[in-house]
Amino acid sequence: MDPRIEAHYYRDEVAREIADFSRNRWLALEGEGAEGRVFIRWWRGRPITVSSPHDLKALVRSFRGLNLRSIYATVGIYRRAERREDVEDPGNVVAVTPSWDVDASLEDWEAAVEAARLIVEFLEEHGVTESVYLKWSGEGVHVHIHEGALSAELLARVTPLKAAHAIVEYSLHKLKESLLRLASEHAVLKVENLMEHKRVFTVPLSVHRRVDKVAVCFKPDQLDSFDPSWADLTNFKHDTRWREHREGEADQLALEALRALGGLQPSSPVRTRVGAEERRGRLGRFQVMALLQAARYYLLMGDLERAKSFGLNRAIFYAWAKRRGRGARPGARPPGTRAPRKAVKRVKVAGEEVYVSEDGWFVMGGVEQRPADYDRQVASAISGVVPYEEAWRRALEYLRQFPRSVLEDPQEFYRRAYEPVRDEFLDRVLRRRPRSSTLDEFL
Repeated sequence: MDPRIEAHYYRDEVAREIADFSRNRWLALEGEGAEGRVFIRWWRGRPITVSSPHDLKALVRSFRGLNLRSIYATVGIYRRAERREDVEDPGNVVAVTPSWDVDASLEDWEAAVEAARLIVEFLEEHGVTESVYLKWSGEGVHVHIHEGALSAELLARVTPLKAAHAIVEYSLHKLKESLLRLASEHAVLKVENLMEHKRVFTVPLSVHRRVDKVAVCFKPDQLDSFDPSWADLTNFKHDTRWREHREGEADQLALEALRALGGLQPSSPVRTRVGAEERRGRLGRFQVMALLQAARYYLLMGDLERAKSFGLNRAIFYAWAKRRGRGARPGARPPGTRAPRKAVKRVKVAGEEVYVSEDGWFVMGGVEQRPADYDRQVASAISGVVPYEEAWRRALEYLRQFPRSVLEDPQEFYRRAYEPVRDEFLDRVLRRRPRSSTLDEFL
């Protein structure tokens, strides 16, 4: 087990926060075994639970060999959670934490915060303010309503899970267009309804499963000042006010949602997902930039794996530079991201100054952009609209019409190759719809 992570979980304030939050919830542990990722929810035939800081520290000691990193807990709180039958029975759930999962990436953290802000504003408009808190999960934001905001009177009329699911589902229907507009500019942004029996999410102050960040809580009045540096493993900033709530504050919203859902069609029985795959046949600029930059690199260098790394790296940089303005430096590190563990060197590739790790992958924000990251953040998003292999083939054909001098010059590439098709890639490149302008600008 990483000594820094073990020391983190042994800190008294960390053990106390996790134990307080996790009491009467069913836990899951994630680590790394000989066969790869390990996800454990049972210990000696019983569901994993903790009820005190001492329990939490004992749990960490017991699973040191698992190379423990992350701790998760169910959205539901159980009347008891001692046996298999207890956690298998939905009727044993006495409270549920209404939760939204806003998933992005460390590099695109501001998009996740903006999506969370839309949800918080919706809740404020419906009178839910004191019971709301947010949690930076490591690569995104969880928005939560404290389970105590749903009164015992309401829960005597409807199950906790149904009430929580209705609130989240209703809000996503209401916010769908706004979230889709935001998602159109950020390929990795995804917002989903977490309300499922047995569903788990990261507990406060858990370490993220991949990046060395911890899940810190903060309140809506801190949205404007938040950045991911608050989640540093050895120097985190965490707000203990996640406990604050007003009983019954969310009752009226739950009733409104339950009434409205009779006339709404959820996208799935228990989940609404808003992201790149719901853009109705349109590719966002992030995907188009990453695809064309990868194709550009491949035509110049002939290395497919590094082309993927370069494509994602440049897409992240230009998205960040757009938010920061023209003064952004190519090798700069966005605020809140970590310094790279591995040595990097600054090189010039295709006219652009970039950082490269000792393993040969391009680096942005202290993080390597690997081919698998490109496949997850770019190729999979494109595949939700058109077959990725077809998009890749057409991108290569499109760029082959430009002289090498254009591909080697970042400004010329942006102006003459990317900008004309960034909003209509499908029509102008894949479907080859004739352009209203002449080809003179390309020559």
